Amino acid sequence: MLEGKVALVTGASRGIGRAIAIELAKAGAEVIINYLGSEEKAREVKATIEGLGKKAHLARFDVANPQEVTAVIKELETRIGPIHILVNNAGITRDTLFLRMKLEDWEAVLRTNLFSAFYVTQAVLPLMLKARWGRIINISSVVAFTGNPGQVNYAAAKAGLIGFTKALALEVASRNITVNAIAPGYIETDMTEKLPEKVKEAFLQEIPLKRAGLPEEVAHLVLFLASDQASYITGAVFHINGGLYRG
Repeated sequence: MLEGKVALVTGASRGIGRAIAIELAKAGAEVIINYLGSEEKAREVKATIEGLGKKAHLARFDVANPQEVTAVIKELETRIGPIHILVNNAGITRDTLFLRMKLEDWEAVLRTNLFSAFYVTQAVLPLMLKARWGRIINISSVVAFTGNPGQVNYAAAKAGLIGFTKALALEVASRNITVNAIAPGYIETDMTEKLPEKVKEAFLQEIPLKRAGLPEEVAHLVLFLASDQASYITGAVFHINGGLYRG
């Protein structure tokens, strides 16, 4: 399905990013695994992909550092070739109530969760435009639509990705490049595993399907949007949350 395509997944060493990288590789894409601090986990993802008989590359860079992003992506394109599929998945949380939120926590989340999409997309877009083919998929969140106490920074960043997606989709559609967003709800990852049990139970009570989602379920949707089967879909937001939000 994706043979001959190169895919870059940011924040691909664990959780949703890991599942996406593996799913795209299964479909034939040559996958670039971006990570920052989790080298061991990133190497595990690479080994998993190579165990499937597919190609994978490690790319350590801070998505929140524009100079680093530009330099590494230029090197990757020189060594591997143009990037056809970009999944902006990297994200962090710095949760606290708004009145207690420090400026550095606000800025860190905005840089990693929103500014990074600008940096990475702007770096890979020129060769997509030249090739007249590309898939850009931004991983937002249900909290972009519902809000969540203690996550003003995270919700603002993820909501920003929605506007980013819709505007960019209009700019690049004539070059056969699609730009879409996915807004996952409560998904079983390292990040959600750290939540107190009472918080997890409260989440599950609010979900009509009464269960958490799996990273692989998000990855299946990414694969569809990256494929030619989704060639007439752009500027769209897909909710995958078990019915938690139905907008």
